[in-house]
Amino acid sequence: MGRTPPGQTRGRVFEWVRKSIQNGAPPTVREVQQVFGFRSVQTAREHLEALVEEGRLTKQAGKSRGYRLPSGGAPPTVMVPLLGRVAAGALDFAVEDLEGYLPIQSERSPDELFGLRVRGESMRDAGILNGDVVVVRRQPSARSGEIVVALVGDEATVKRLRLRGKRAELWPENPDFEPIVPRPDDLTLLGKVIEVRRFLGPS
Repeated sequence: MGRTPPGQTRGRVFEWVRKSIQNGAPPTVREVQQVFGFRSVQTAREHLEALVEEGRLTKQAGKSRGYRLPSGGAPPTVMVPLLGRVAAGALDFAVEDLEGYLPIQSERSPDELFGLRVRGESMRDAGILNGDVVVVRRQPSARSGEIVVALVGDEATVKRLRLRGKRAELWPENPDFEPIVPRPDDLTLLGKVIEVRRFLGPS
């Protein structure tokens, strides 16, 4: 490509990246290099980093396609799957029947999130009631004190995680229920609860 002032080139880079993001395909640095004919990947990276510094783009760390448009404080809306039910009481067999999709405002990929409908009252005092929907971020570990969705064997439950040395305990938020202390090889964390939704039915 012919020589143009850096500001004009950067403006062209921004417009192309903006359209790519709006079409659902955030580009990689190498794709920017190829489209604009830059001699090195570093030149493309410098333009993108300058656009981030100017506030015209944002960047999610650790993602090759992590460039996004600033949202003005409101994350974009993504659709995440609502998968069956999870017990908030006695343990219940894990069910992953797709009930539909939930609109969620999040910077994260829909693949990182899912929803579960709660059954039971063991998390009542944490404000999670029977019939609520919890939005869960998929992750294999969590910090002590966080509310998680966990598998104990093949049974799923939502509880508050308590770490006692190398032992993980699952605690209810209702004095009528007892904590669950699974064997380490029986416990799998599916994710951390990041949102609770309540739908009010007809009176």
